[in-house]
Amino acid sequence: MKKVIVLISILILGALLIVGTTYKDVNTEYLRIHIRANSNSEADQRIKYQIKDKVVEVLTPLVAECQSFEDVKIVMSQNLSLVDSVATTILKQNNFDYVAKSKLAVEEFPTRSYNNFVLESGFYDALIVELGKAEGDNWWCVVYPPLCFVNSAAGSNVVYKSRFLEMIKNFIG
Repeated sequence: MKKVIVLISILILGALLIVGTTYKDVNTEYLRIHIRANSNSEADQRIKYQIKDKVVEVLTPLVAECQSFEDVKIVMSQNLSLVDSVATTILKQNNFDYVAKSKLAVEEFPTRSYNNFVLESGFYDALIVELGKAEGDNWWCVVYPPLCFVNSAAGSNVVYKSRFLEMIKNFIG
């Protein structure tokens, strides 16, 4: 009986913590991706999406191996030149005379919905991929947790974990 009361108390406390969490606290556990087109010309926008598809394809297996937000940041920082190379290769193959430059930075993002999940506006760590002058419309998504990779076959081995649920399971034991 005592375990049941403690379990109910933990569930209530957990629910209150979730409701009371500010988005500033949550933002530190997400890594977003932001691909900025050179311009708003039809050609620049079309190539942006080709690059997005290839960058997501290349990053998916790398992200799938990560166990934490910090792991993802390390992997991304170690693979910035790979992202640049992939994007610039596509640009050159399509006769564009500019290159891609990637970096990790903290940037402000608007509220965005991914299926049934909503990320509120705020400042997030992000992988920024700038194509040429990076003055055009852009594409953004979430690298970690891999919300823009969920429909990918390579991303199907990604496992989502709940620290709170793990605590309860360990307590009940």
